[in-house]
Amino acid sequence: MIAQAENILDVTTLIPREKHPTIFKRFEELKPGESLTIHNDHDPKPLYYQMLGELGNVFSWEYTEQGPEWWKVVLTKRGAEENDETLGEIAAKDIRKAQIFRKYGLDFCCGGKKTVKEACAEKGLDVTKIEQELKQTDRNVVAARPLPYNEWDPAFLADYIVNTHHTYVRQMLPDISAYALKVARVHGGHHPELIQINGLVESIKQELEGHLPKEENILFPYIKKLVQAKNSNQPLEKPHFGTVENPVKMMEMEHENAGHALEKIRELSNNYSLPEDACGSYRLLFKMLEEFESDLHIHIHLENNILFPKALEIEKQLRS
Repeated sequence: MIAQAENILDVTTLIPREKHPTIFKRFEELKPGESLTIHNDHDPKPLYYQMLGELGNVFSWEYTEQGPEWWKVVLTKRGAEENDETLGEIAAKDIRKAQIFRKYGLDFCCGGKKTVKEACAEKGLDVTKIEQELKQTDRNVVAARPLPYNEWDPAFLADYIVNTHHTYVRQMLPDISAYALKVARVHGGHHPELIQINGLVESIKQELEGHLPKEENILFPYIKKLVQAKNSNQPLEKPHFGTVENPVKMMEMEHENAGHALEKIRELSNNYSLPEDACGSYRLLFKMLEEFESDLHIHIHLENNILFPKALEIEKQLRS
């Protein structure tokens, strides 16, 4: 069997305005599974973001050389058979697609290990329709690019989660709890589901009040130590919990508890539908709950599908 010649494009031979159009043209000519190797005299990372924005997740990007004189990247066109990614993997690569998962009630955070087909089958949804919407997201060019969470250093991502999502939880939960109790007392007689919702809000509050400090004081500091040990090529002292897998499993279980409670609230509220007699507090409660659910989905997704897998992989590398 004759080996296929490597498909190489040396963009240093092209004038600047021709570089990206030529790469796009050569990529479009590829068949699924075929690759194009780009040679450049600087990091072509801006090209990655342009391709992701204009073409979507239809390619893989692999550096084979990263400076200081040459950068070489292998671009491979994905085939249809590679569409068995999990919900979590899809959202990790393009967070815009999480909006589609939320639209159809597909759990990409706690339930992020299921494929689109599996998740749709469980809920009796039309997988073809949802896959078409996901592909449409790939084709849509948006002015604001999604944040590249999956490319961030795990230590930086941990700080981002604390500063953004943990702060949000601490700011919002007391108000949500107070309004849930108030609305249940006033409207619970005519809408008994509000009493259940109030109980679920309290369970979420208690769960997260204990959960956040565990991450901030135990798990995240250890993840930072893992990153530091990897970067400095130094050994790492074994933690009292044995392996990072142990606190990760506990955090994922607690994530699942909070996720199930919010799912039940959505069910009881009929997707946050307001009755005719809903007062201002009633409306505000449902608005806050829906926003809180949306934020928590992203929050859990960043941990379950990006931060934790990276921590597990780093620890595995350090111990090998």
